[in-house]
Amino acid sequence: MTTPPPAAHRPLPAAPTGLLATLLALTILGGCSSVPVTPEAGRRADTVGIETAGREYIAFEDEAHGREMVLYALGLLDTGYRFGGRNPEAGLDCSGMVAWIVENISGKRLPHNAAQIAERTRPIALAELQPGDLVFFNTRQRRHSHMGIYIGDGRFVHAPSSRGAVRVERLDNRYFGPRIDGARTLLAAN
Repeated sequence: MTTPPPAAHRPLPAAPTGLLATLLALTILGGCSSVPVTPEAGRRADTVGIETAGREYIAFEDEAHGREMVLYALGLLDTGYRFGGRNPEAGLDCSGMVAWIVENISGKRLPHNAAQIAERTRPIALAELQPGDLVFFNTRQRRHSHMGIYIGDGRFVHAPSSRGAVRVERLDNRYFGPRIDGARTLLAAN
């Protein structure tokens, strides 16, 4: 039996596959959350320069929000893509999906632009990725032109324009693996 969410949280969006999506989410959250990092991706993450001293980043006030990011993202699977889309009913793009989830979980507003979200969130090494963290890619010959939400086990959820629906991909797949250009977290630094 599941416990009801705290009153301060808005309800999760209905998952298109109901029980299957819930079971998938629990399996992912309970499974291994290590990141299979290719040597090339590991080098890039190390050379990005993780400098956090003196900067203030947008951060969740509750550590549980990271896990909620995963549940919300999985609840959006198969939602249609729409360039500039910022809500599931009209369709989502990659930054719109992340911004919508963060706002529904925490009330914090993120910009609707992957590069601007990267600037306002705390950088971490790829090896430090935890479910609910953000992953960024260079897909348009510029840094942070695409993003997604890391869900654990080397996988992330994103809203791609190709094939037009929110879906799960592997970080080490042939397309995304060489294009990883950073990771960020919304958890406060300890």
